[in-house]
Amino acid sequence: MHIDAATQLLLDARHSGLALDWRRLAVGDAETAYAVQDAQLLRLGPVGGWKVGSKGDGGTPGCAPLPASGVLPSGTTLAGPQWRMRGLEVELALRVGRDYDPGEQLPDEAELRTVFDAILPAIEVVETRLGHPPCTNPWAGMADLQSHGALVTGAPQALPDLLSLRQIEASLSIDGQQVSHTTGGNPADLWPLLGWLALHCARRGQPWRAGQIITTGSCTGLQMARGGRRVEAALHGIGAVWLDFAG
Repeated sequence: MHIDAATQLLLDARHSGLALDWRRLAVGDAETAYAVQDAQLLRLGPVGGWKVGSKGDGGTPGCAPLPASGVLPSGTTLAGPQWRMRGLEVELALRVGRDYDPGEQLPDEAELRTVFDAILPAIEVVETRLGHPPCTNPWAGMADLQSHGALVTGAPQALPDLLSLRQIEASLSIDGQQVSHTTGGNPADLWPLLGWLALHCARRGQPWRAGQIITTGSCTGLQMARGGRRVEAALHGIGAVWLDFAG
């Protein structure tokens, strides 16, 4: 499938709120999926950050750029037909403090600590533009910005001396009822994950820019808001974040 055609199908689904049959999105590899991501961002506006995730099993991570229009502050209300899936993931995010291009060198933790100026608690709202589940083509999901809907972030905090996804305590509540509480729920190795992303973005011609937010995968698995309105999340020792669905 031509990149322009795949891009238009996804943008039409995004703007209409109507699901696209995933079988129409004939994306067959990561290179094509990333090209479709980039083509969408040219239409959706500037890149406000990146999402990256890994199963922690040594496999290649996956990522997607985040439209700046969907990187939102805690207390945001989400309204409209595009919020139909309402998946929720509690995540650790980091803020890029300076423009950064690693060149061809994979950065280590010491280098990356000079790049980030804050950590933030975050809720990623997961929304697919694809319909007729289950989708058995992982490249279609990757092209769909890895099912990204919005990223809602709490107050920034200074980076601690020790920071590991495998030690973070996270909780998620919907309408006052706790639905998830985990410690070490994200299996990824944080600093190698971020190093991979920095190099990937540079090679993609999109090195990090100051102010962008990098979110690092779910600490609570994927939870569903369903008919719930108020969503509250916390990362112990880092902070809290919340959002509302309008209806």
